[in-house]
Amino acid sequence: MQDKNFDSLASKFAKNIYGTPKGEIRAAVVWRDITEALSHFNGQKLRILDAGGGFGFFSQKLAKLGHQVTLCDISAEMLTLARAQIGEYDAKHSCQLDITLIHAPIQALTSSEYGQFDLVLCHAVAEWLSDAETTLAALARLVAPNGLFSLMFYNKEAMRFHSLISGNFDYVAADFKVKKKVGLTPTHPLYIDDVKHWLDKWQMQLVSQSGVRVIHDYLKTHQPANSDFQQLLNMELTYSLHPSYIALGRYVHFIAKWRAD
Repeated sequence: MQDKNFDSLASKFAKNIYGTPKGEIRAAVVWRDITEALSHFNGQKLRILDAGGGFGFFSQKLAKLGHQVTLCDISAEMLTLARAQIGEYDAKHSCQLDITLIHAPIQALTSSEYGQFDLVLCHAVAEWLSDAETTLAALARLVAPNGLFSLMFYNKEAMRFHSLISGNFDYVAADFKVKKKVGLTPTHPLYIDDVKHWLDKWQMQLVSQSGVRVIHDYLKTHQPANSDFQQLLNMELTYSLHPSYIALGRYVHFIAKWRAD
């Protein structure tokens, strides 16, 4: 089974993931977590790997802070979008973002060729991998001794719960197998406990954990007339960290570091 390549869906992906309210929530929660993690480096400029980073949404934000970023993706179309956006920024600001683009599967990344990184990002990639555990273990080895691993994955239990409260009982009973997959529905969602077990096995420990979209995906169709997106976003940011609600996140965002001996 092959891993997912988004070449044919690049434009749709870019628009649907970050050009919608749910995308804004995802970006805000993850960026909040990353910003907090960066504070542990006391302002030093970092070597950062964005593994499977698509058009480089977070790569560009981090490079704008002065960090040296390597963006790797299997999709040539995604990297074409990234190159265009980076070029546009460089021209507008008369500067050059320090972003290296690598067109390759993330499994091709090795420390012998690229070294280790202070921060490794792997966001919304694991759920498209035919062997997530092996691939993520290899990525973890690219994390420097004092570095951090930012991992966001599609939460299978939240996927089940959302289907249950939507009345899609046949879908749940069939273990989410359908004749025709929707283009952006992940093929290999993960259980939180499985990912925690992997991190423990690799001798890593959690620095932080958040639920991404713990409210938005469960909202009823008709909302109070006085509700607005900013109010929803504020609630998402608050309850994304609540121990009772993290597991409801459509995605879960972990930041991990190497366990001290």
